[in-house]
Amino acid sequence: MKKILSVVIIVLVISAAHAQKENPLKEGMPNTVKLQSGEVIYDLSGEWHAVYNGGILGSHEDIIKITQNDSQFSGNYLLFGEGTVGKHLEKIKGKISGNVIDEVFLHEISNRMTMNLTWIPANATISEDGNEIEITSILTGNGEMTFITLSLKRK
Repeated sequence: MKKILSVVIIVLVISAAHAQKENPLKEGMPNTVKLQSGEVIYDLSGEWHAVYNGGILGSHEDIIKITQNDSQFSGNYLLFGEGTVGKHLEKIKGKISGNVIDEVFLHEISNRMTMNLTWIPANATISEDGNEIEITSILTGNGEMTFITLSLKRK
């Protein structure tokens, strides 16, 4: 009985993992682009309203312009930037596959004492229509944990 239950659980886990990898995006859907490989992914290119919460500077708003080359993307502040990542400098970068942001990094201060900038890994979710992205990261340093959320909404 235990073997049958174990096999059923393994099959369910594999089925769930396979279902999550299926791409629901189809060619011609809004906010999508078809790559040369034939894969349809969200097109993140353009200007996004950014609301940033966390880090040394607290909360602020800006516009982030995202450029995308195939599945790779990066975004620069357009209006003000912040004390550490200024105007026109790169704030985010990552990779998208279909409707999932596979990897994303935020340009952040890694150490408050030295004020060194580094690329911090983050987690990202994108809305079903491709118009909103939530990026969250945790900074640790000096015994503190800071949660950073960058909310992007397509302009």
